Amino acid sequence: MQEPVTPGNNPRTVGDVMTRTVISIGRTAPFKEIVRTMDQWKVSALPVVEGEGRVVGVVSEADLLPKEEFRDHTPSRIEQMRVLDALIKSGGVTADELMTAPAVTVHADASLAQAARTMAWYRIKRMPVVDAFGRLEGVVSRSDLLKVFLREDEDIAEEVRRTVVGQLFAARRQHLTVEVSQGIVTLAGTITDTSLIPVAARLVRAVEGVVDVDMQLRSGDGRT
Repeated sequence: MQEPVTPGNNPRTVGDVMTRTVISIGRTAPFKEIVRTMDQWKVSALPVVEGEGRVVGVVSEADLLPKEEFRDHTPSRIEQMRVLDALIKSGGVTADELMTAPAVTVHADASLAQAARTMAWYRIKRMPVVDAFGRLEGVVSRSDLLKVFLREDEDIAEEVRRTVVGQLFAARRQHLTVEVSQGIVTLAGTITDTSLIPVAARLVRAVEGVVDVDMQLRSGDGRT
């Protein structure tokens, strides 16, 4: 079970949010065993491992559905060209024949943003977390990555004050206020160099847990 996200325990990397107790299967796992395992553990995909836990592929619900899709339908030759991979998998009976390989994986020290981009690019819901040797360490899901937004507003504000205001504006003796509500950061005050506004906005957005940024900065002469 994952620990709750609280101040001082803020998720920064995949290792902070991943599920460490992982159900996996071997290459020879039969079709019905795969379905039963998914149903029992309420997961949509299973890592396929061999040897000392090295991940060689992933079997997902999408890999299993062709078995039902083509049960009472023989696609035309044109259709076969379009759905060749699915058609091949419809005849699969073991994990080795059904899995998607190589598996899309991530390391525990990867940032949450990196993991999110990878999952979005490959359109996957769950991703195995592996060590330097490709051995299974855990699994990260879309819901795991969203845990960063459970971070407390005041904790976000403190980091913005320290890492953005404190470093970008402190030397200029500018008086800025940082307020956070529901993850939306409002940065307000007077600055001497308005060219830094886009830089500040980018740095604030990079803080884990930030939902949006409202920049209310003005120059010393009243210009925004």
